[in-house]
Amino acid sequence: MFRKLAQAASAVFAVALSTALIGTGTAAADPGRPVLGGGSGLIISSESGHMSEYAIQCTLTTIGRDGAGRLVGLTAGHCGTPGHEVYSEQDPGAGVLGRFVYSNQDLDYAVLEFDPGRVTPVNRVGNLSITGVGGPAQFPAIVCKEGRTTGNTCGIAYGDVFASSMETWSQMCVMEGDSGAPVVVGSTLVGMVNAYLAIACFGPEVGTNMATIMGDINSRGGVGSGYLPI
Repeated sequence: MFRKLAQAASAVFAVALSTALIGTGTAAADPGRPVLGGGSGLIISSESGHMSEYAIQCTLTTIGRDGAGRLVGLTAGHCGTPGHEVYSEQDPGAGVLGRFVYSNQDLDYAVLEFDPGRVTPVNRVGNLSITGVGGPAQFPAIVCKEGRTTGNTCGIAYGDVFASSMETWSQMCVMEGDSGAPVVVGSTLVGMVNAYLAIACFGPEVGTNMATIMGDINSRGGVGSGYLPI
């Protein structure tokens, strides 16, 4: 998706620059059972059993149950690949909470499976609640997101600018680490944050639509199929 984004942007903006919104670093430990919901910060590390100082930081899109009752979540696909471990940024001392089980690089989304005994799932983080999943936002709807870097920000949706049938562009402030952040209209989850163009918080944000993601997950089957948010 990012290759297509850069090519389209060079024609329109004369700037072929798209930035994947990941951060690096670690956080202080805080023992306990972590609370996770759409907008929570995640630390993603390799299959090493411990966090590296170069672990990636991203944002959880949503958490809920799939059709088989498994506790699963979503984030951006460029945040990790199958087997990568997931920790809570708020409570990294709680250890490994789950792992990446699937990553789609074309649509830039990933499915995570969590250990239900190690996580408290919620439908509200910060100023954002998720009560359902809906179709993509259209111009001039106002969309909002909750990201681990920039928190809650809102802006106008431009819609599917290049008729990709999978993306929505908007004018929201996003920065590195906000990758995967839930994008909502009201409390309906309509997409996730994947990238910004040119300048953080000023350039347009682009993300994959939830309808596209759910269609792909359900057609593929397995972990995540039949997903519903908490």
